[in-house]
Amino acid sequence: MSTPTTHDDQTPVTSKPAAAPASAIQRHTGRWIEHWDPEDKTLWEDGGRRTARRNLVFSIFAEFLGFAVWAVWSIVVPQLPAAGFDLTVDQMFWLVSVPILVGATLRIPYTFAVPVFGGRNWTIASALLLLLPTGALILAVGDPTTPFPVLLAVASLAGLGGGNFASSMANISFFFPVKEKGAALGLNAAGGNLGTAVVQLVVPLVIVTGAGVSLGRAGLIFIPFILLAAFLAWRWMDNLATAKADPRSFGVAIHDKHTWIISFIYIGTFGSFIGYAGAFPTLLASQFPEVAIPLAFMGALVGSIARPFGGILSDRVGGMVVTVGSFAVMALGAMGAIYALGTGSFALFFGSFLVLFVATGMGNGSVYRMIPAVFRASGATAKAAAGCIGIAGAIGAFGGFLIPRGFALSTTLAGSLVPALWLFIGVYAVMALVTWLVYGRGAMAQARV
Repeated sequence: MSTPTTHDDQTPVTSKPAAAPASAIQRHTGRWIEHWDPEDKTLWEDGGRRTARRNLVFSIFAEFLGFAVWAVWSIVVPQLPAAGFDLTVDQMFWLVSVPILVGATLRIPYTFAVPVFGGRNWTIASALLLLLPTGALILAVGDPTTPFPVLLAVASLAGLGGGNFASSMANISFFFPVKEKGAALGLNAAGGNLGTAVVQLVVPLVIVTGAGVSLGRAGLIFIPFILLAAFLAWRWMDNLATAKADPRSFGVAIHDKHTWIISFIYIGTFGSFIGYAGAFPTLLASQFPEVAIPLAFMGALVGSIARPFGGILSDRVGGMVVTVGSFAVMALGAMGAIYALGTGSFALFFGSFLVLFVATGMGNGSVYRMIPAVFRASGATAKAAAGCIGIAGAIGAFGGFLIPRGFALSTTLAGSLVPALWLFIGVYAVMALVTWLVYGRGAMAQARV
């Protein structure tokens, strides 16, 4: 048996403490976890699952606030005339559209922020950044003489909330094993989407509390929750040293045709969801002014709830089938809205849009489920699928900009929403056909993508 090595003074030199096993969760200063492998069953069962779920809970809360801030102008805009603002219909739709455009643009850089700064650190930073759009909102809407360009600039700041979705999804994807990743990302996405519904429910109630209408409260109510989200992330979330961005995945995805086909399809599902959610309160206010605007939150609510069910159903019958079915139902919903406008029926108009929202939610879930299945069936690498998720998410969000702009142009040029709705129906028909032609035949059909 060997003896301990000694120095010249004959003092035994004890060996270094044994290193922690590879499967142990090793935390360091700043809540960095050095070793993280959710596929390691020992690590996962010995605290890994608990750590991942804790990060998921606080990520959902922060993303929820991001979506709420992203959508706040959708419910503030219909209230501006009552507060003394003199705006055209086109200007009102611009205020609804520009946050969506900015949020879509920020999605890709926000995705890379997590590996660079750490998921916990970026959740804190991105939450605190929401103080900019909410603080600016408080100042801008307090004076009815605020120029439209200033209102537009302030509304654009709300796009910071739209970027939070991408960074939150990227962060959570690193925490969970493949078999649980879908469920975790589905919960994360649905929790974020609900922020749109909640802000459209709460803001109309808050701004009329007490005497008169105070639009500044629409920004003020966020501040304590933003600070709470930052504190909770600082106190209980973790950074993963093993979370590495691979820019090459975007390069691989860009050169794969399926990235662009899926991105085109996702414009029709997620783009429609976020576009309709942004425009719905303004549509109700303009078409049925006698009806209480707070009902607008129902659209985003049912669309958010439907999203995970779209993924679940796709697991059983295939994402292609659910996606094509979603486009068909979206077209029927738009037709119902056209008929309702002709008859002046609020009930039919409202019900038709709820059908539209449910179909967009189901389609969001089915398209996200299709992505890994499509790239696996085509023989592409996992990198291509990962890159596609980021690219499709950003391009799909750009579709949300087109919906309210379509309504604005239709109203300005034709004095009606009907031409825009017919255009959307035609686009849904094309998207359904493309989905079936590419993924409903041959090897893709056999793989039930």
